[in-house]
Amino acid sequence: MAVAHPIQIRFERYDGQLAIAPATPPRFVTPEEKPRIIERIKHLLKERDAVLVAHYYVHPDIQDLAQETGGTVSDSLEMARFGHAHSGKTVVVAGVRFMGETAKILNPEKKVLMPDLNAECSLDLATPIDEFSKFCDAHPDRVVVVYANTSAAVKARADWMVTSSIAEKIVAHLHAQGKKILWAPDKHLGDYVQRVTGADMLMWNAACVVHDEFKAVQLEELKLLHPGAKVLVHPESPKAVIDLADAVGSTTGIIQAAERMKAKEYIVATDGGIIHQMRKRMPGVTFIEAPTAGKGATCQSCAHCPWMAMNGLHNLLAVLENPNPKNEVHVDPEIGRRARIPIERMLEFAKTHLPQMKGSGDA
Repeated sequence: MAVAHPIQIRFERYDGQLAIAPATPPRFVTPEEKPRIIERIKHLLKERDAVLVAHYYVHPDIQDLAQETGGTVSDSLEMARFGHAHSGKTVVVAGVRFMGETAKILNPEKKVLMPDLNAECSLDLATPIDEFSKFCDAHPDRVVVVYANTSAAVKARADWMVTSSIAEKIVAHLHAQGKKILWAPDKHLGDYVQRVTGADMLMWNAACVVHDEFKAVQLEELKLLHPGAKVLVHPESPKAVIDLADAVGSTTGIIQAAERMKAKEYIVATDGGIIHQMRKRMPGVTFIEAPTAGKGATCQSCAHCPWMAMNGLHNLLAVLENPNPKNEVHVDPEIGRRARIPIERMLEFAKTHLPQMKGSGDA
């Protein structure tokens, strides 16, 4: 059996310095063993009274498993909300660590498991709680609004948590009240929200390693090759890429935009994992991944989050066969209590300002 070695992923810290974090690919699954592993996972989910919730960005095999076993494939907040509403005693989160934490915050009474707790997020990594708290303390006149892609501790320091589908509406609401915003962590999403709302926003410095690599020049070249294609862009992307979009939206919003626009061809600027669901919902439509590298450029993520890719069939099976503490998500009860406040504040706001909200499309 081949041993998977970690790859080293570069990301920008809040202070502008480059840092490195490992991502370990999961064990390869052969075509011969895949049916047996899938059937075993299905059996264990039922036996453990567990539900599998998967993000749009994980491997298609895991997405299909979640849907076939009564779970869900969605964005991180809907994953947590689904786990809360489900009767199962255990929630298995196929995603990255902050998603497992969010699920635990909203489901403190349930066991929350992940195939690999070392699955990180560059936005989370770039927002350490000690430095972020200092930043907040230095600007006490500002309302602290944080994106879902942050740790439980950072959420606990915030006044509001937002996702990309509702960030614009919440910031516009606060701006209308005369409030000044302290925004963290994604600088591209923050810039987009600021441009749309006109709000006074002080930005933390961080970016998603996937969306930060989309290239506007190469996207323009791709559009020339596919003149009939509509461009769908996640707002974590750089401004030059967003400016080329026919529709800008969250993960859920991108899918909905494609269904609404009814084009025959789309160029998609977000993690390529989402295309699996788009093809299932819109057979016969062509979906093309937006370019992440061009002449002289290098690509380390290539439109696929290396930490999302850590979720595999083998480690999913292992966590169900032997649910041990190293795969269980724990959140300090007091931090969880405080982190739940900005999350529930957003959910309450969504009831009246985004009534069709079905998931949040945060990452």
